[in-house]
Amino acid sequence: MEKHTITIYDVAREAAVSMATVSRVVNGNPNVKPATRKKVLEVIDRLDYRPNAVARGLASKKTTTVGVIIPDVTNVYFSSLARGIDDVATMYKYNIILANSDGNPQKELLVLNTLLAKQVDGIIYMGNNISPELRSQFSRSKTPIVLAGSIDDKEEMGSVHINYVAAVEEAVADLLNHGNQRVAFISGPLSEPINGEDRLKGYKNVLAKNGIDFDPELVFETDYSYRAGEILWPAIVSAGATAAFVGDDELAAGVLNGAQDAGVKVPEEFELITSNNSKITEIVRPKMSSITQPLYDIGAVSMRYLTKMMNKEEMTEKTVELPYGFIKRSTTK
Repeated sequence: MEKHTITIYDVAREAAVSMATVSRVVNGNPNVKPATRKKVLEVIDRLDYRPNAVARGLASKKTTTVGVIIPDVTNVYFSSLARGIDDVATMYKYNIILANSDGNPQKELLVLNTLLAKQVDGIIYMGNNISPELRSQFSRSKTPIVLAGSIDDKEEMGSVHINYVAAVEEAVADLLNHGNQRVAFISGPLSEPINGEDRLKGYKNVLAKNGIDFDPELVFETDYSYRAGEILWPAIVSAGATAAFVGDDELAAGVLNGAQDAGVKVPEEFELITSNNSKITEIVRPKMSSITQPLYDIGAVSMRYLTKMMNKEEMTEKTVELPYGFIKRSTTK
């Protein structure tokens, strides 16, 4: 037998009150007599009534749902951001739909359109690159969008992140101060503004300040996987690098193990600094020195920013920059 979905009409009939009264009780409106509220809540409990979010959304033009587009749900960096987003969403009574895009531009478009079709009230995008097609969809949709932990090189969208230029300058300066003349720059795709513009700019700035010529042979562009870092080691050796800045912790762990598998002592013969200070930095041996990003806070602030946009509050700043730090562990001298 098909289970009958309990509706607000059923609750009203059983409690002998109007549907408006049931609605007021469900939404926590104080203008209901305590005895009536108690009676309605008892019926809701007995019938196991659950308000239909879609129906409520149609009435209020809001679904109290936020879509989160994440490139790789298994990457600790993104999952740490998602944790902060989820906690603030819960605080403001928003539900989250988490969508994995695999960092694939076609899949991102598909995921975005799926979320928009579900009438989400806002979107948090964690991708590293905004393709022209995606940007055009973003601007057409009229749905508020915030970037978490990534940057918009055109500065059209709200975003929350650290100052990647300054952070990389500090990390690379530390490696140069230890006498390393050839510091490798290892990152994900340079087509992503966070790598090709901000991080690379920080790297070049420090070399220039120290009178060292920029050598493209020391720039390695790969994907964000452990394996990619591991197989990169022979190329790092042939480029003559004695140290490296790495743009992702999983990638850095691969480089570290690649070095050690080749019998290279870290940090005595090769130094390494990574970027996100995720738990990976402390799991590996030696523990990795890293730029520190407030990952949870980036997620939390992004969600708070989005709630303000959804409530049409005036936003003074497009970009929210959170503080970064630098933690020395055992992969640097």
